[in-house]
Formats: sequence, structure tokens, C-alpha cells
Amino acid sequence: MAVQNADAVNNSSVQDLAGRLRPGFTLGVAAAAFQIEGALAADGRGPSGWDAFAEKPGKILNGHSPAVACDHYNRVPEDIALIRELGIDSYRFSLSWPRIQPDGRGPFNSQGLDFYDRLIDQLLAAGISPMVTLYHWDTPLPLERSGGWMNRATAEHFAAYAAAAGKRLGDRVAQWVTLNEPVSVTLNGYALGVHAPGRDLLFKALPSVHHQLLAHGLAVQALRAAGVAGGIGVTNLHSPVRPASRRFTDRLLAKVFDLVLNRIYADPILLGRYPKPPVAARPWFRYLTKASDDDLRLISQPLDFYGVNYYYPVKVATGRGPAESPAGRTETMTRMPFHLAAFPEYDTTGFGWPVAPEHLGILLRELKDRYGAALPPLYITESGASFPEPEHVAGPIADARRIDYLAHHLQQAMASTAPGGIAHDVELLGYYVWTLMDNFEWAAGYSQRFGLVHVDFDTLKRTPKTSFYWLQALSRARKARA
Repeated sequence: MAVQNADAVNNSSVQDLAGRLRPGFTLGVAAAAFQIEGALAADGRGPSGWDAFAEKPGKILNGHSPAVACDHYNRVPEDIALIRELGIDSYRFSLSWPRIQPDGRGPFNSQGLDFYDRLIDQLLAAGISPMVTLYHWDTPLPLERSGGWMNRATAEHFAAYAAAAGKRLGDRVAQWVTLNEPVSVTLNGYALGVHAPGRDLLFKALPSVHHQLLAHGLAVQALRAAGVAGGIGVTNLHSPVRPASRRFTDRLLAKVFDLVLNRIYADPILLGRYPKPPVAARPWFRYLTKASDDDLRLISQPLDFYGVNYYYPVKVATGRGPAESPAGRTETMTRMPFHLAAFPEYDTTGFGWPVAPEHLGILLRELKDRYGAALPPLYITESGASFPEPEHVAGPIADARRIDYLAHHLQQAMASTAPGGIAHDVELLGYYVWTLMDNFEWAAGYSQRFGLVHVDFDTLKRTPKTSFYWLQALSRARKARA
């Protein structure tokens, strides 16, 4: 699908999809501070746990450094111009905690707050609504060295940071996300060691779950006390989990992984309790049974929305498997009594993730069945795919596979929540594409390109891909119908 601009996009398919978007439905793009900003030591920013992790040999593919990333910190006007050209409604971005509070406790950095102040003002001037994430994995290094999310005090420090951000920015932010993917922080960072801080604690990492959820609850309180004008929610990665076969052990271990991936985060937030694991697995989850009623009440305060990051379904099989996790290679996975099996019926992304848009509808149905009236209105706060692409380009890349991915996932989101759909009783408010531009993809460095905009990491030149023009055409078609 060689598309050079919006006029060349398949008009009939775009018009059809635009017609499915309900009035008021938000189309957005998402990004994260550590992955795009660079300027890691500029204007008083302190180091994060990810800075220290990235400096360790062998932790980041090809030894790539996040020091410059996309240099967004110095190129905000250029990047906002791209978002404005894209024509979407909202930009979801994160604040860098160490840029605002270098030590994670104590004084706040006025220059860091000034940066986000200007960013929000420029977004609003361009007609773009800000959705702000307080935490997208960049824990200030002094807190990480004090135990990070294994230390309850980190949650209390996070509350002070949330209060400062809410006081300074809360009059102009439309939606606040407290945490992004606490499951990824625990699973990849503390249990498997493939992400910062690189610990391989397996089930002994569960304190990091509870302390992140406490941080969420405290941040909700802090934002409301600051009188922020926007809605408040949280977002997590969610995947439908299936057993590889009807064998008892496959079904049992699939239930265990469903707890690890989905329920030990959402149940406390939405229901005010941790789920009960299967009897055979209870020793693994013993730590969570110690949570106090006061903690659970704090964690389960009412929310204005709940964010779902959807990328792929998961299949669980009994027995040790290869040293692979969705985030990268780690020998720690071989210590588990199960492994993640493939979906041979599906195409895969550059990360090897199955492309299965119908499972988005299944996921929405499962969430509603599980949480009922306790499920707030939802946003799909991330959805996207990486595919192999050249490092240097002379013009727009014809990324037809990304267009296909986004079109089918957005179609599934709308069809499943429409009258008669599989998740017709779910209130879905919007869909955010991951991501605006190619960036530092954590342990994968610059090897996985998710962006609507190609970034040449030698020159930092931005070049919109055909998927950019496809989303632009969809945005224009939707607005023309209004």
C-alpha cells in the first residue's frame, strides 16, 4: 500500500471506519517521557533507575543509549506540529518524575515543571487535549537504590510528587493516569529482570505490586486534594490468557498467569480485594493476603476511567520453555513451571507478538463479566505494533502492515462495544495509538519501531509514514461527519 499523503489513502475503507466512530469518541496518540525526551541531564533532571540499567553492559540490545532518544525535550514545537497535522483529539504523554523531583523526595525542580507547563500550553494552543501519565517507569535513582517499588516508602514519595504535578498543571489537563502498566514494572523489572531495575525475584517480587497500587491510591487522593479539573484513572496492560490445551496443569497454570498478568492489579483497584489463587498456587501469592483493609480501601477509590493497553493474547503451557518473555530474552523464565506458547494461526509483529484483534473484543467482554458495574468507562490507552523498517529513509515508508493492524483493532473496538457486539455493555471512550514516533523501546533499544513517524536516530529527522497519513485521513473523515 504505497501511500504518500492523505489523499492517496483508500477513501472507502477510511470512510467506513470513520462512520463507526461514535460522537465524542477520542482518537489519540501516546508516548512516554523516557522513551522520547532525551536531555537526561538537562535543567536539573536527576538520573532514573532506567538510566542506571541502560549503562550496564548487555542490558540494552546493541548497546543503544537513551541519552538522546528522539530529543523531544529540545524539539517540542516540531513534534506538536506533527500531532496537529495528524488531526487527532488527544496526546497522552508522561511526566518524568526525576525531571520534576530529581531525588524522588525533597525539593522539586522548577525547570522541570516549567517544561511540562509549556508543553501543555502548546498542546492546548494547537487544539490537542492532554492526557498526562504521572509514572511511566522512570523511578528516580535514589529511590530505586532504596528498594524502589519493593519499599513501601516509594508510594508515599510518589504521593508528594503527584500533589506537586496536580497543583502546577491540574487546571489544564483533561485526564490524569496515575501509573502506566504496573504489571510490566513488576513482571519485567522485579520478577524477570529484563527491564530496570533488573531484579529476578519471581514471586518474591509481589511487594512491588502492592506498593505500586498504594502509590496509585495515594496519587488519586493527592490529585483530588489539589483540585485538578480533569478525570483521574490508571492504566494497565491486559491480555486474555488461554491454556495451551485442556490438560489440568495447562488450565491451572493459565489461571495462575491470569492472576499475575491481569487480576492482582485490577481486582484491588476495582473490587477492593486481591483475588483468591487456586489452592495449589496459594504459597506463591502469600504476600498479598497480608494486605490491610485500610490499604485496600485506599487502592479502590472510585475512578473516572480505567485505561487498557492491549497488544496480544497469551497462551500458557506446562513445563519449562525457552528463555523468552514478551519483553525480551531472560534466563529467569526457564525457572518457571510454565512457558508462553505461540499462536501459529496468527501473523506476528517485529517483537514476535501475535496480531489478534478479535481478542480485544474478548478482553473487553472478560473485563465486564469480571467487574460488572464496578468497571469504569474505558479508554484503550495504548495499541500498536512494531515492524522491521529501515534506519534511514528518503520519504514515507509504506507501512501497510501497521495500517492493517490499527484498522482491524479499531474496527474490533467499535464493533465489540456497539449494540449487539460482544462487549456491548462496555463504555469505551477512546483509542490511543502507540506511538507517535519511533523511540527508545526499553531493553530492545532502537530495534523495534512502533511509530507513525519514522525517526532517523543519527540525524533525528522525522518522516511521517503512510500510517500517519492513514490516521490523518481517518481523523478528517470523522470530523467531516460531525
